[in-house]
Amino acid sequence: MSLSSAKLIIMASYMYYSLLIIAVLLAERGASQDDECKEARCREDGPTIRFPFRLKGRQPSHCGYPGFELSCTHSNKTMLELPDLRLKLFVTKINYELQDMRAYNPTCISKQNLKFLNLSTSPLQFYNTDNMRSMLLKCSTNHTDNGVLDSPVPCLTDSKYFVYAIDYNFNNFNYWGDIVSCSRMFSNLPVPPEIFKYEYVSLEWSKPDCSHCEAKGNKCRLKSPHSNETECLTRKDGQRLKLSLVTAGIAIGSFVMVLGFLATFYVYHIEKQKRENGLRLEKFLEDYIAFKPSRYSYADVKNITNEFKDKLGEGAYGVVYKGKLSSDILVAVKILNNISKGNGKEFINEVSTIGQIHHVNVVRLVGYCADGFRRALIYEFLPNDSLEKYISTQRPVGHEKCSLSWEKLFEIALGTAKGIEYLHQGCDKRILHFDIKPHNILLDHNFKPKIADFGLAKLCSKDQSMVSMTTARGTIGYIAPEVFSRNFGKVSDKSDVYSFGMLLLEIVGGRRSNNNIDEIYYPEWIFNLLEGGEDLRIYIDDDGDGKIAKKLAIVGLRCIQWHPIDRPTMKSVVQMLDGIEELIMPPNPFSSSDPSKLNTNLPKRFLNTLELETISE
Repeated sequence: MSLSSAKLIIMASYMYYSLLIIAVLLAERGASQDDECKEARCREDGPTIRFPFRLKGRQPSHCGYPGFELSCTHSNKTMLELPDLRLKLFVTKINYELQDMRAYNPTCISKQNLKFLNLSTSPLQFYNTDNMRSMLLKCSTNHTDNGVLDSPVPCLTDSKYFVYAIDYNFNNFNYWGDIVSCSRMFSNLPVPPEIFKYEYVSLEWSKPDCSHCEAKGNKCRLKSPHSNETECLTRKDGQRLKLSLVTAGIAIGSFVMVLGFLATFYVYHIEKQKRENGLRLEKFLEDYIAFKPSRYSYADVKNITNEFKDKLGEGAYGVVYKGKLSSDILVAVKILNNISKGNGKEFINEVSTIGQIHHVNVVRLVGYCADGFRRALIYEFLPNDSLEKYISTQRPVGHEKCSLSWEKLFEIALGTAKGIEYLHQGCDKRILHFDIKPHNILLDHNFKPKIADFGLAKLCSKDQSMVSMTTARGTIGYIAPEVFSRNFGKVSDKSDVYSFGMLLLEIVGGRRSNNNIDEIYYPEWIFNLLEGGEDLRIYIDDDGDGKIAKKLAIVGLRCIQWHPIDRPTMKSVVQMLDGIEELIMPPNPFSSSDPSKLNTNLPKRFLNTLELETISE
């Protein structure tokens, strides 16, 4: 069949199909309206959408009641927009007989929108509104860990204070005394506190009242497109409409139906292809925006950092400044030194590796700048500095000692281990960090650890157990032996395991109670203490039972075995830390030429944080 003939058939099909539609409309005026307003869903497991709700973009306005508009997101979630609240809720369930619905807020309510929290003009109200009111507390200290309050509201909390959403009736509780350094930020807000916590809330409506229709299994609809009065459509009425449609179809003839079918199939196929292509493009753009860091100009960087006003620190590769993307979003901006000093490679490593990673224990790269010879990396801002600040025993004179409990240190160690395991196994490609140390473990406002600084990282495929290197990389004291010389074994992900083991021993060593000096290697001193049955509580600043310190020390000693094959994988390390079984001592990873030095006197600090110069193999 020629292309012209196909076009003629399609045109004829459209003509006859139009006649069929006109005939059906004349035979039964309400049939098309019922077809337009048939039940819909955004996706197969989503809630059924019917009167009084309507689906914007798919159903005309007369299919629903004013104020009951729903829409589908790009990911096919059912969304309810509340203009009075300036909120968009995701709906998961609708009960038409009881006239209520279940939804949750997927985004954080900003400070600017708090004053708009009012549903007085909306037909939808929060369930039991008189009792479901909330209050916002602004506290200078974190009350989540003591069990009194839930997690703080992320977008309202900053480095200066924590903001909590609580039930307004919390005033009647007896443990107000447990909350110190708090003040009311907003009181008697007409929304439940779950709105701020991304938890489910219930909404109900009383008008229109279709409960009597639903109870009898009948459909509820508007009496006319321009009226707000409702009526019930019984099953008998529906059967009569179906019969009239069949009669009209037979009258037009089988030929019209066949051509109409061909035209419908052709149009459906074309529209389906367009829709799938559009959804595929939208999904790509949505994923790209979510997973790709943004590019900024150097002028943008200067504006973000307020002309580099607030300096956070300085390292071998550049200077870090505090900045703001907006009034609510803080960032840390790393201005790299001249490319001639090697920062060109570090910049590529950072953007190509961390730019693809999204994990709770890996710092997020928000954006970057590549403007001429200027290079900058923009990270999420983590207010509690690095782990080094809390375990180091060497501080400048006049600086107050910062310390964390053993429980919190253990959580940091476990979170770091999970982050490294993700780099080794959770990404499309295996990522070897090569610079695991306390300086590169940053802490957020809840002291959750995030691995940072991927300037020395190396990518390899998951089926590749070994990697080739032409230069040594890392920081003295944390570098595995095989990275110095291939005589000790092949470089692999076990090199990161060694660095993590040294980090664990550094955590234990950072809590020692005195600074006596001895020539013995510090990890060997720890091994000798444990092997001799010594209690670590004698040598560390702790009043507890010492079980956490002992566990960290044993896992650390397993990780720093001399040969890579004797070290565990990071998956095994996570299991050992997360398990409750008693760990046994590993083999002695050390050998001493002088047996007299196998004692338990506290040694001098063996680690330093000088960057290692590259060394040829």
